[in-house]
This record gives sequence, structure tokens and C-alpha cells, in this order.
Amino acid sequence: MPDPRFFDSLPALSVAELAERIGGEVVRGGDRQVSAVASLGTAGGGDVAFLGDRKFIAALGQTLAGCVIVPAAAVEAAPADAAIVVSDEPQAAWARASTAFHRTIPLSGADLAAAAEDDTVVFEPGVVVGHGARIGRGTRVGANSVIGPGVQIGRDCVIGSNVSIAFALIGDRVRLLSGARIGEAGFGAARSKTGPVDVPQLGRVILQDGVTVGANSCIDRGAYDDTVVGENTKIDNLVMIAHNCIIGRNCLMAANTGISGSCVVGDNVIFGGKAGIGDHIRIGEGARVAAGAGVLADIPAGETWSGYPAKPLRQFLRETIWLAKQASGKARN
Repeated sequence: MPDPRFFDSLPALSVAELAERIGGEVVRGGDRQVSAVASLGTAGGGDVAFLGDRKFIAALGQTLAGCVIVPAAAVEAAPADAAIVVSDEPQAAWARASTAFHRTIPLSGADLAAAAEDDTVVFEPGVVVGHGARIGRGTRVGANSVIGPGVQIGRDCVIGSNVSIAFALIGDRVRLLSGARIGEAGFGAARSKTGPVDVPQLGRVILQDGVTVGANSCIDRGAYDDTVVGENTKIDNLVMIAHNCIIGRNCLMAANTGISGSCVVGDNVIFGGKAGIGDHIRIGEGARVAAGAGVLADIPAGETWSGYPAKPLRQFLRETIWLAKQASGKARN
């Protein structure tokens, strides 16, 4: 279930009612009541999940979801006790289902004093704080920053000017420099007959103690799970961290680094400037990614990778030297 500090839950529907709203066909279980969306791996008896790719067929067979949205070819693989809705665009149908059950809590200004733990919290001019937000003692919030409903900010933090924070839980001694964007919706769209449909972003951002986020950097909230940045990780200006990423402790990210969705980064990893990481990549503890590298494969712990596509540094250097020699020889000829 999405965090109720950030999302309102709407009334339950029968599977038949839901299928009518999302454009699916009920195969069985039309009378069952459902009230939330979830992934195959996390869904429970009142949840709706979907199969978007055949590679997750095993997860479909093991899901505890009360209802699954599947293509016609996957009906036999669904659990025997699950209600089934057939759709030829199951991810888009699931995205539509999310709007039937979950709604973001809108921003409406709350009393600043009520949000503060005590009178040591400083709000500079123009700050807006949503209902249910809490800000720990000794924290300073810069001019024109917006703290969304339900956001929790720890003690002794520094929030720069023009920062926006939503759908987020933030630890102690965190620094967010001017223009940082925390908790915006991650990028995700499902194909449908009528064009792309936005995939719901129902997770959160969690910034642990001592994290620094540079000016104009963006950290997206999770699509369903959380985006997490570990203790004491330092992020430079103009860095992008997409939804569902898990970043370890004591990592360093230089400017213009971009990390695609659902990556897992171990502790003590260093990223040079303008490093780019493909989605669903795992980077082991203590690894180093050189400036400008384009990472399209997992990096083992402790290794240094460079180039595009990135590869172990020694291999990259050997190939670079060989290529230079070949080019130099052709030039002389």
C-alpha cells in the first residue's frame, strides 16, 4: 500500500467494475473486491498486479495478488485463486487502475510553526509547507522552498533556496543545495492503442543521515518501491538519480552523472563527471566509474571501469592504445 502520508486511498471496487474502467475483460472473480495496485512480488489479496513481460511468468505463478491483469496467452499461468482480467495492454491497464485507487495528497499551505519541532527551525521568506510535514530542530529552510504534504525532515538539515521536496523521508544533517528536486515522479510510460500512458509513481525517496545533494540535482521517487540514498553519500550539482535506485553509503557522484532506474550501487562507489549508468545495473562496493563512462553491464566490487561502452580500465586502455597505433599507421601510409 502506498504511504498514506503522501497518497489518499479511494474506495474499493469489484474486479468487474475495475475491468470496465480500464478496458479489460473479466475471466474469473468479477465479484472480488480490490483496493490497491502493487507489483507481482509485493501484492496481497486486495491488490491488483499485472504481467507485462513473459520473463516474469514465474513471478505471476507465485503472486499473492487478489487480481492479475494479463494478456490472453498468460491466463493459464495465473494462480488458481486469483481473479483474472485479460488485456492486450496489461501495463497500461494497470496504470489506469492505479488512478482508480490512489490519489496524491494535494499541496495546501500549513502553519509553519505547526510543522517545526521547535523554535530553532528557521523558515526563510516564501517557504511553503504542506499539511502533515514535520521538520526537525536546528533545520533551516531556504527562501521559496516547497515542502510537500507528509514530508519528514530530520534535525540540523540545510535546505537551500528554491528546493522542492515531496514524497520523501529525510534524515539528520542532510544538505540540499539550491534548486534540488527531491521526490518528483520518475519517468515511465506504458504503450497503449491511444498512445503512451503514464505509469504510476507510488513510492518514496529516502535520504539517510549526512547526505548532500547538489544544486539543481534530481532524485525521483520510486515507481512502487523506494529510491534510497545511503548515509554520507555526496552528490554534486546537476546529477540525476532515477526511480527505484538504491545508492549505498559514502558514495561520491561528480556533476552530470546520470543513473537510470532500478540500479543498485554498493557502498564507497565513486562516479566521475558525466558518467552514465543504464537501467537495472548493479555496481559493486568500492567500484569506480571514470568520467564520461557509459555503463551498460554490471561492475564487480572494487573494479575501475572507463569508456563507452564501459569496460575494465586496463582493457579500455589497451584497446585505446591499439586503436591509436592503427590510426597512426594508416595516417603514415
